[in-house]
Amino acid sequence: MKRILWIIAVWLGAELLPTVGVSGLGATSAALGQPATPSAPAAAGRRFHWTARASELDSRAKEHPELGFVFTDGAGKPQDVQHAIVDTRVPSRGELVIWLMGYNQELFERIASYGLHGIQVHYANGWFGKLSPQDRDDGVSLGKIRLEAATGVDHSPLVDIPHPDGMQERARQFVRWLAKENPEGQWSQFLTANEENLQWDKIILAGISHGSTTAARFAKHQQVARVVMFSGPRDQFESWQGTPSATPPNRYFGFTHVLDAGWTGDHYCRSWQMLGLAEFGPLVNVDDVPAPYDHSRRLITNRDVNGNADRAHSTVVPGRAAVKSPSGAYVDEPVWRYLFTHPVDQTGQPVPPDPDCRMNLRE
Repeated sequence: MKRILWIIAVWLGAELLPTVGVSGLGATSAALGQPATPSAPAAAGRRFHWTARASELDSRAKEHPELGFVFTDGAGKPQDVQHAIVDTRVPSRGELVIWLMGYNQELFERIASYGLHGIQVHYANGWFGKLSPQDRDDGVSLGKIRLEAATGVDHSPLVDIPHPDGMQERARQFVRWLAKENPEGQWSQFLTANEENLQWDKIILAGISHGSTTAARFAKHQQVARVVMFSGPRDQFESWQGTPSATPPNRYFGFTHVLDAGWTGDHYCRSWQMLGLAEFGPLVNVDDVPAPYDHSRRLITNRDVNGNADRAHSTVVPGRAAVKSPSGAYVDEPVWRYLFTHPVDQTGQPVPPDPDCRMNLRE
């Protein structure tokens, strides 16, 4: 089976090596005059960046155009490319981040620098815009659809997402492939002995907006090591946020800008309150309080985004919308490290529910 992938490897102290294309015809590289094999020994370590198409890793994978879930766009450009990163120069934390939104290279570079492994998977997550508000906003349907998209198990009559097309199986197939192609990366530590499942107690689920909401919903169902929620969760008419959680509530971490419409509309504060995060500290404005932010799980910012709510929504992750200092450094570097690495057993003091957060958003 023809495979299309690219490897970006960074030697210790070196610049990015040229991208290496590997297919069924073999691999070649002019990088430093060295043969470019994915399993080449690297005593000093390096940063590996892999990409692979989900449709080529699992022959059972199917397109679902009715959900905006396809393998190529109208111009033939692949849409199911998945990304992975690990930096073997950094002491490993033994945890894998699964990112549930579009690939963010700068975020992934930071994940790797923290000693974490990271993957971004292509799964059926485009359904939101395909459903009518009457169907999706009835108070129960969104949580069921999210769970089906994450697990590939039938939870909702509104979608049909089989097991191979859910996030859970896409992630397992990708990690199995990485374990074989990149043994230096030690990806096998995230698989069970029979490779039939991931070791979810070593998994960090993360996402922004729609992705953070699905991350939290899946963590309610399956215990994970941590949940990192940027600009979310939403589902402001749903009740799943307050249901019993397989993942202990001290493992949920949230970060948003106060001009984000999801914050001004009380979507996020409502979800955070229902998740029980007030038990682990007050709302903390990272503009005013340095790391470790009173060990809180509820972080907000009021960085200058020129009053732009759209920019506010995405300013909380690395990228063009993020705020930089006069020197050009991202001001939220300490926040990102905290969200992904702060010990989950170190928590702030409980505080009362926020009286300014509206809980009934149908009124």
